[in-house]
Amino acid sequence: MANLKFAVLGTGFWSHYQIPAWFEVGGVDLVAVYNRTIEKAEKVAKKFQVPSVYSRPEELLISEKLEFVDIITEIDGHAPLVELAAKYHVPVICQKPMAPDLATAENMVRICQLAGIPFYIHENWRWQTPIREFYTRLQTDEIGNVFRARITWISSFDHFQNQPSLKNLQHLILMDMGSHLLDIARFMFGEVVSLYCQTNQVNADLSGEDVATVFLKTVAGTDVIVEMAYARAPVERNYFPQTFIFVEGTKGTLELAPDYWLRMTTREGVNTVRIPPPRYPWADPAYDVVHASIVPCNTDMLMGLRGLGKSETTGEDNLKTVRLVHAAYQSAESNQVIYLER
Repeated sequence: MANLKFAVLGTGFWSHYQIPAWFEVGGVDLVAVYNRTIEKAEKVAKKFQVPSVYSRPEELLISEKLEFVDIITEIDGHAPLVELAAKYHVPVICQKPMAPDLATAENMVRICQLAGIPFYIHENWRWQTPIREFYTRLQTDEIGNVFRARITWISSFDHFQNQPSLKNLQHLILMDMGSHLLDIARFMFGEVVSLYCQTNQVNADLSGEDVATVFLKTVAGTDVIVEMAYARAPVERNYFPQTFIFVEGTKGTLELAPDYWLRMTTREGVNTVRIPPPRYPWADPAYDVVHASIVPCNTDMLMGLRGLGKSETTGEDNLKTVRLVHAAYQSAESNQVIYLER
């Protein structure tokens, strides 16, 4: 099967991990990169031996014969580039969060549908090795019917050194981390019928909220608490960027604990196993479990692009997560429970 030719649009921080993850998957050829600051694009092209560099995205789309583009810009750059790719009928993979507002996200999905092209969101969090194993265990009947769950992501890691643009976002942690964690909630426990959210801003040098707690009620009746913080407050052990999950069922509990320990407790006893992520030489050790998850996420989307199955993180699916993010902001601003349409 011939390799699929693609281009990367945006050569900032995440491109240095997204690109080698594609090479790890295989079956693709990176033929061009674009960045509005061409020096950045030239640096990435040299690092990964990419033959063509552009400072204008439309020139790239006109000049190159592509099977897809991978958009890795900041959030405000997503919609214009998706629209441009759709104009030239090029399938799109786009970083999360999809868009800065719900109407724009809905329009991005609609544009790709009208153009008849696949549209995927690079939602890699659900593809982390320990989270996938947790999900597999959750599908068995070992802990019975799930009635409550807690998803926790709290760290003292300073995210703003690598991604200083985050400091200027009016909508911060719910948009950035909430996109991941609310997607996990949907993935694990099903669609949401209502939510209530509270936010806080601990660090005065930020424009947006750096702490959020979201209470969800799912279609299945499960209560899910999602808590997240960029507060940079000292913690005894900094397990960045691990996600912890604790689920209560009628027959027992299932926990994803620090250092990738998976623990199931039932009347028969406690079963414990460690599920660490694979390690790749190109991954930043500080982001190990996250960078490793890019590989299976890309693999899944590549299968979809080849028509070998339906990828999980389509634009249509991710739009449901986007709606939860914006419903959370609405709840925090109004101090009210928001009911989701089904």
